[in-house]
Amino acid sequence: MNFDSTDKKLMALLQQDASLSIQQLSERLNLTSTPCWNRVKRLENEGFINKKVALVSAEKVGLELIAFVQIKTQQHSDSWLQDCVQQVKGFSQVLEFYRMAGEYDYLLKVIVKDMRSYDQFYQKLVNDVSGLTDVNTSFAMQQLKYTTELPIV
Repeated sequence: MNFDSTDKKLMALLQQDASLSIQQLSERLNLTSTPCWNRVKRLENEGFINKKVALVSAEKVGLELIAFVQIKTQQHSDSWLQDCVQQVKGFSQVLEFYRMAGEYDYLLKVIVKDMRSYDQFYQKLVNDVSGLTDVNTSFAMQQLKYTTELPIV
């Protein structure tokens, strides 16, 4: 699918504020409402726009501890990975989950209320996910940048 500079501007606007109406988007893009609506629908249907969400303040809801959890395992079969992914997806504290190259096999970004909450998460993780050989955690002291906006070029 080819997308043009107008599509790029549209996606940038929606990343900044998904609550903008079609009318507001149309005005900013110098389009009429129908072509603008058609572009939004096309971008959604083709998977460029996955969903529109509200970003909640973690601090306001009492989630202040961010942890980066590195995991090693000796298990590398497809069935183990599928089981592991299912287990990890069940943890609401896990915001992001990656299979990595390098010293550690997997990386999780975890957010919890405090150290006690992290310890409860950790105990459940090591008990529920079989085959872990090493779990290393680093805690963020201060978040210096946070964005959900992709640099669309």
